[in-house]
Amino acid sequence: MGIIRVRDIKIHTNHGCLDEEAKIGSDYIVHVEVETDLSVSCISDDLKDTVDYVAIYGIVYREMKQRSKLLETVVQRIIDEILNKHEAVQSVQVEVAKINPPIGGDVGSVSVERKAKRKSN
Repeated sequence: MGIIRVRDIKIHTNHGCLDEEAKIGSDYIVHVEVETDLSVSCISDDLKDTVDYVAIYGIVYREMKQRSKLLETVVQRIIDEILNKHEAVQSVQVEVAKINPPIGGDVGSVSVERKAKRKSN
């Protein structure tokens, strides 16, 4: 097994419960970690034998651009899509951080993180 990480994905989008967040948006940083078997790709040196991190980025980008009120919803959508599109992924961990959240205080970010494992058949 091995870990593939795609970290510090920066996206400006419009999540949140407030009307202002829907209009002007916020900056977000996303971290994704997938666990998969890397034993074949280590030998074959072929992209088809691994989880393509460009495809992971694409999933994150598409799901982040779909507006949600809660970060929890966005995180779960990313997890579900990664597990759905990449059968080789055994587990996935996703963190979405909202930079400078509008909470009336000096806070650098707030984040939601979840981890899920593939269900056995």
